[in-house]
Amino acid sequence: MANLKEIRNRITSVSSTMQITSAMKMVSAAKLKKAQDAITAMRPYSDKLTELLQNLSATLDSDSGSKYAEQREVNNVLVVAITSNRGLCGAFNSNIIKQVNHLVNSTYASKKVAVLAIGKKANDAFSKSGHVIENKSDIYDDLTFDNVAAIAESLMLKFEQKQFDKIEIVYNKFKNAATQIIMTEQLLPIVPVETNSNTNLDYIFEPSKEEIVEQLIPKSLKTQLFKAIRDSFASEHGARMTAMHKATDNATELRDQLKLTYNKARQAAITNEILEIVGGAEALNN
Repeated sequence: MANLKEIRNRITSVSSTMQITSAMKMVSAAKLKKAQDAITAMRPYSDKLTELLQNLSATLDSDSGSKYAEQREVNNVLVVAITSNRGLCGAFNSNIIKQVNHLVNSTYASKKVAVLAIGKKANDAFSKSGHVIENKSDIYDDLTFDNVAAIAESLMLKFEQKQFDKIEIVYNKFKNAATQIIMTEQLLPIVPVETNSNTNLDYIFEPSKEEIVEQLIPKSLKTQLFKAIRDSFASEHGARMTAMHKATDNATELRDQLKLTYNKARQAAITNEILEIVGGAEALNN
């Protein structure tokens, strides 16, 4: 049976770990509430803006379409991998890394694929293979629309200059604290929706439809990227809260087991001492 001092040290260590994981869970829960409110309020606006843009783009003639809707042969692909800067959040980061690896090795195996890393975990995972062309992990230090818009403008410029023929975003979509959905969304070129021939959209556009689309597209793309990062940010805190909750439960269970083992060992030691005393007394009497 283990030494009593060793068991006491392990109980102390597990209790300290339990306090840390419990504190991290509470911090993530507080941050999650704010992040969840932000993405919940933003998602309907972003979805409606994207839907409006796609419907307008679908009604345009091919000659008058936007430069961001240009469909060309895909040879160079850019994957925007959105992870976190910190760990201890379960499979949150590893799921994104697996999905990006699947895109690199399977979906676009015959293409030239580059990665733009948003989050240190993505940068660490893909920098060794040489896929990372840019690291934007500092965006989490000041997560504002203006800072994200600068990244979106850079992506639009790369597509416009034909450095890349296709740009996709891989991120975790927030569903609830325990569930994150891995999303792969095409940012560029814009995918027009198929219009229903039976639907008659008789609208008067002022200014022209083309001018409206040209103004909406940059705003929509910036909003789409900002929504993805916001979704990932909320998902990170939800995943970390869940992971720390499970870690706290496991630490509590382990501590209880160690206390039971400690009590058994202490009782066994006391019993041995009593037996030795009784044996010594009997020997003296004889």
